[in-house]
Amino acid sequence: MSERILIFDTTLRDGEQVPGCQLNTVEKIQVAKQLELLGVDIIEAGFPISSPGDFNSVIEISKAVNSPIICALTRAVEKDIDIAAESLQYAKHKRIHTGIGTSDEHIKYKFASTRQEILERAVAAVKYAKKYVEDVEFYAEDAGRTDNEYLATVIEAVIKAGATTVNIPDTTGYCLPDEYGRKIRFLMENVNGIDKAIISTHCHNDLGMATANTMAGVMQGARQVEVSINGIGERAGNTSLEEIAMIVKCHKHLGLETNLNTKQIYPSSRLVSSLM
Repeated sequence: MSERILIFDTTLRDGEQVPGCQLNTVEKIQVAKQLELLGVDIIEAGFPISSPGDFNSVIEISKAVNSPIICALTRAVEKDIDIAAESLQYAKHKRIHTGIGTSDEHIKYKFASTRQEILERAVAAVKYAKKYVEDVEFYAEDAGRTDNEYLATVIEAVIKAGATTVNIPDTTGYCLPDEYGRKIRFLMENVNGIDKAIISTHCHNDLGMATANTMAGVMQGARQVEVSINGIGERAGNTSLEEIAMIVKCHKHLGLETNLNTKQIYPSSRLVSSLM
């Protein structure tokens, strides 16, 4: 029996941060419908508090597709979560994706905070999101550079608070594959209750490692991958959906499968290229 890898597509959120690209709502709906045909499990439709356009896009995408979970991104801020919940009102399956930076660099320079305060903010955000939806994903921003023991403490606390998916982003594309794989393995072995949540990868391609890091994470127990069509995204881009899809399809010995219809990869790629 093959193990299922969930495909979380962030073309319309992280992917749209590629320089010089701005999709309007009609174009975003076009892409979302194609992603549904492709068979992605989760569509990250936007960051609703960031702009009225993003808010409106999440609403319209929620109305336009039926099968995938529609996900809205937030910071660990109550107002963000309120707006995200409102934007998801028409979604058949809804998810709020909230989180905060956990590396010492982020804690010190971005938040001028402490590890304990960040831990408390993470837990509070998950509990607050849980009032609106059952399906809450937590991201530990800059997890790639976060101390593993502290990361495990945060992940354990947010799962206890109700997070159903825990996202371990290599936000700066810094990690090497063995290092990222070890991080996922450390969480699998050291977080009480890790069996109650799905570990997700979210890798960037700054050093050309996004696909390798994602697969290293999957080999150590991650069961959701955050990807984009054509690997688009800010800076050097995100993990490429089509590379992960075909690695899983070609290497049957890994005992993995996805829900993707690989015949829809080419039209999906062409559509995103033409629009962006």
